[in-house]
Amino acid sequence: MSRPDFPRTLVEFQRRFATEAACEAYLAASRWPDGFHCPHCGHPEAYALPARRLRQCRACRYQVSTTAGTVLHRTRTPLTTWFWAAYLMITNKRGLSALTLQRQLGIGRYETAWMLLHKLRRATVNANRTRLAGVIEVDET
Repeated sequence: MSRPDFPRTLVEFQRRFATEAACEAYLAASRWPDGFHCPHCGHPEAYALPARRLRQCRACRYQVSTTAGTVLHRTRTPLTTWFWAAYLMITNKRGLSALTLQRQLGIGRYETAWMLLHKLRRATVNANRTRLAGVIEVDET
């Protein structure tokens, strides 16, 4: 969710991702920036099956999920909750606990809040990172 067109202010974020449909559209645009192409047959047209977050190819009827292969794969948590969790995690300088996230988003179970944060944190780690070297400056220590 670090695209250049990602909202920079809270008001902008609230407006842009107020609904499941808006979050779904953002994910689809991120997944298929040049427009949908069926991974099975390559056909450029599909129709949405919004109840299951799927797109079905008009040619071969292959179904593909907008969230497949991402940290959102097979989630039953609303996309708006995921987007808010990501926003809060990214904008919080001191880190965000699962308990705080649970309270702020009204998530029913602590385990759900913990899982959201765990998956988001894991997704933000660059697997190809190298060790820091040279002079390193740290803020607010």
